[in-house]
Amino acid sequence: MVVRCERPALADDEIDRIFRALADATRRDIVRRTLTEEASVSELAAAYDMSFAAVQKHVAVLEGAGLVTKEPQGRERRVRGNPDTLRQAQQLLDQYEQIWSGRVARLDALLTDE
Repeated sequence: MVVRCERPALADDEIDRIFRALADATRRDIVRRTLTEEASVSELAAAYDMSFAAVQKHVAVLEGAGLVTKEPQGRERRVRGNPDTLRQAQQLLDQYEQIWSGRVARLDALLTDE
């Protein structure tokens, strides 16, 4: 059984941005928090032992990767997680898992035949 890997819906540079953004624990936490409830950058910054500017930079990286969106609401910018981008990344990881499972199954079949 040969598993074919479909071309991902995301371009290589988009995939790189997503996984680079998710490589940082603070950014993963921001995504997690904003998927359940939107928050202002000030509200997000209150939870971390770093400057407002540092949190703002983390949010900018996440926004550049499409993992969050910022929308103006009065004088604030509300940050909201983007589950669609996470779904696309999950689909890519699922494809890799299928490839790996197929290889393991072929190896198992070879070992069983002998």
